[in-house]
Amino acid sequence: MPIFYAAASYLAFLLLWPFLLFHRKTRRGHLRRLGFYPAGWMKGEAPMRIWLHGASAGDLLALKPMVFELKRRFPGCVVVMSTLTNSGYEMARERLQEVDLVTYLPWDLPGATARAVAAIRPDVLILEYAEIWPNLIRSAQKRGVKIVLTNGRFDHEKLGAYRFLFSLIGNPLQKVDLLLMREDDEAERALALGARAERVRVTGNTKFDNLAGAALGQSGAALARDIGARADQPLFIAGSTHEGEEALLLPVFRRLREAHPDLRLMIAPRYVERAQRIVALAESEGLTAGLRSQGAPDADVVVLDSIGELAAAYALATLVFVGGSFTSRGGQNILEPAAHGKPVLFGPNMANFHDSVQVLVGRGGIQVPDPEKLYRVASDLLARPEKIVELGELARAAVSSVRGASARNVVEIARLLGGKGEAAAEAAP
Repeated sequence: MPIFYAAASYLAFLLLWPFLLFHRKTRRGHLRRLGFYPAGWMKGEAPMRIWLHGASAGDLLALKPMVFELKRRFPGCVVVMSTLTNSGYEMARERLQEVDLVTYLPWDLPGATARAVAAIRPDVLILEYAEIWPNLIRSAQKRGVKIVLTNGRFDHEKLGAYRFLFSLIGNPLQKVDLLLMREDDEAERALALGARAERVRVTGNTKFDNLAGAALGQSGAALARDIGARADQPLFIAGSTHEGEEALLLPVFRRLREAHPDLRLMIAPRYVERAQRIVALAESEGLTAGLRSQGAPDADVVVLDSIGELAAAYALATLVFVGGSFTSRGGQNILEPAAHGKPVLFGPNMANFHDSVQVLVGRGGIQVPDPEKLYRVASDLLARPEKIVELGELARAAVSSVRGASARNVVEIARLLGGKGEAAAEAAP
């Protein structure tokens, strides 16, 4: 029922508009979110126009390796990247130099999506994860645009909600030309939701292709210098922690120091605005603490309050715990420290990173049910440096083994585009 969904979209938008107008994640780019672009924004012609969409900064980074593969496969193509959030927009402009144009996803309204598709004029629209926007898909289909879902995932707990929604608005999955799913279970869920079997493929997750355990560069050396990190001093890093996790981790760290008095802890909160509160919490535990931005070379606990240095921090680590896993958040990226050759510990709640857990458990990744088990495992590993090295190499190898989804996806997209894809490749200078 397209008319029902269109009417409901406009009604919901009117109710939410005051909130969207001022929310920190969506308060910029209002005209483009409504499908209005400045004159001359899309200049010139190209053998192919490719529109990729990722909701947030992390989602866009997962698409970065695909941009490289698309540019290699279709030289001269124009790649437009869209995102929902302001932080994603800024990150894409700063760190995705391969992208030709960055914009905001239009609100899923018939008028806004139709204007956006007409302005961008893509040959193919590539959505990510579960970013199924019915009006956008319908507008793209009307203009003959091929539609692809990549890194496809559908939460098994939400299948009933998807079915109910699709029964009201029509099934948008049947308009998607190609569904490139992360794993077999995800493909089965797509089929259960009504996707056409001949359009479903399992190609893996492109975020694995974005993992690179590079050697410690200038930024890493600067971080090490500023916080006083030494090669002969063990460093325990708690990455991407969420509210409430530090209160569990700090007592573990205190106990570990009883046997390893030179051990230091770096906490990298998922949201840096919490940094000062974490410093105060560490001090309340009787530990010295400081902010990375202020150096803190002698502190027991350093709180990473900068953006973009987590990978460099992982390169310095002896042992890593990844947060979001002792809370209901559903985990965070456990493969990034693994790519740096570090053993990775994480808690029981990893629902959003199920595929990563499958890759890493038993191969350098250790899942622990609670802080007590975290203490025992960390204590055992710190007492056996050779075991840390062994697990780190296993973790690095595990990450290497799952790369390649981006190249597989682009092969499938080229097949979908058929003659048009071949013509685009031949027409490029």
